[in-house]
Amino acid sequence: MSSVTQEHPHETVARQATADHLNGGYPVIEPGHSFASVTDKISSIVLTRRTPLGWFIGFAMAFAVVQLLMLSIAWLLLNGIGVWGNNVPVGWAFDIINFVWWIGIGHAGTLISAILLLFRQDWRTSINRFAEAMTLFAVACAGIFPALHTGRPWLDYWLFPYPNTMGLWPNFRSPLIWDVFAVSTYGTVSALFWFVGLIPDLATMRDRARHWFTRTAFGLGAMGWRGSARHWHRYETAYLILAGLSTPLVLSVHTIVSFDFAVSIVPGWHATIFPPYFVAGAIYAGFAMVLTLLIPIRRFYGLKDFITMRHIHNCAKVMLATGLIVFYGYVMEAFFAWYSSNRYERAMMYDRITGDYWFLYWLLILCNGIVPQLLWSKRVRENMFVLFGICMFINVGMWLERFMIIVQSLHKDYLVSSWGNYSPRFWDFGMFFGTIGLFVALIFLFIRVLPMISIFEMRTLLPEAKVKEEQPSQV
Repeated sequence: MSSVTQEHPHETVARQATADHLNGGYPVIEPGHSFASVTDKISSIVLTRRTPLGWFIGFAMAFAVVQLLMLSIAWLLLNGIGVWGNNVPVGWAFDIINFVWWIGIGHAGTLISAILLLFRQDWRTSINRFAEAMTLFAVACAGIFPALHTGRPWLDYWLFPYPNTMGLWPNFRSPLIWDVFAVSTYGTVSALFWFVGLIPDLATMRDRARHWFTRTAFGLGAMGWRGSARHWHRYETAYLILAGLSTPLVLSVHTIVSFDFAVSIVPGWHATIFPPYFVAGAIYAGFAMVLTLLIPIRRFYGLKDFITMRHIHNCAKVMLATGLIVFYGYVMEAFFAWYSSNRYERAMMYDRITGDYWFLYWLLILCNGIVPQLLWSKRVRENMFVLFGICMFINVGMWLERFMIIVQSLHKDYLVSSWGNYSPRFWDFGMFFGTIGLFVALIFLFIRVLPMISIFEMRTLLPEAKVKEEQPSQV
């Protein structure tokens, strides 16, 4: 019979060195760590290390911007959506732009956590917890905009199909209803996936906590976890099932969001390329936001041993690949407008390039198409300052892409008499920057009260955790 034995550390080091050589010489975790050191370093950020002054300053600044969001929402509820710059013909503006932008940012977390888990990519281990949290916070920010855009958010529950005496029923042929189900399903599955992955670490934090309140809080979250074989078996089964459920959501959610535009007859929206184009753009924006947050946190908390250059390189390569797909989509949009011989599509594309918003369009091409080509260089990928700047360009570019798709396509429709430009107002910017403040504040709270890196998964990367199966002996 075959048996499973612990692999000798020297064999593991040799095998890991070969794998590191194939990945540019960068390990997935720096050598010299043990089970105890991994647990101590990650848990100490929450339990024993003093909260840095920089954390208080950053959280205070983000929380101040959240107050702008609260003020903007209160003013909107008192006066109606007329306080925004929406007009005729631009009925969708900052609200839907920001909704699509935030939903796209959340896609990287699901891809890193679910798809890379199914493909057994061990480099996901150091960043999956952080990316999952980013997904939840981005979806929370995204949900604010369509809820308020209805004009009567206290009646938003009418969008859900439930038996009622009024005989109301949603129009299931509308992609806006599809959005409700897609985004709510995405948020629910992502939250479950994130929480299930936290349970073993919450038990570790419970056992190491000193204060009774902290120990009780982590104990409630751990749900009686004892680390028994039965617990691990059920955990791995549930985690794998949730990963399988999350994987199609990476493709389906932003595909359904793209149907908000693609099923219409508006020039600039009516395009079959939108589903893959939107999915690639979502992953592109998501990885850019992951690196935007990861680079300063990695430096600020001294996590270079766990978040190594291998993680940075791989994220940058994913950005480069998806960025090329997005740039290809831009080229195809112009080609389709010309090749279709549709005068409305041609007029839309000509207006996009040379019209009232021409500067934003070419800035979009610069941010999303030209600047990311620097990622071909290994030296650029290794320079954290330059890489952070590229990620900021991509964040801006992806927002501009949504602006051009929505505003530029709407401001000149089929009727010349209804043409008009769009100018955002103070409350549009207040809502937008307010959600950015909410997102950053939630990130600050997350890294302060929960382990931002999966402790037990990091342990599996150590040589002591490796096992091998012995071949059956011949008798």
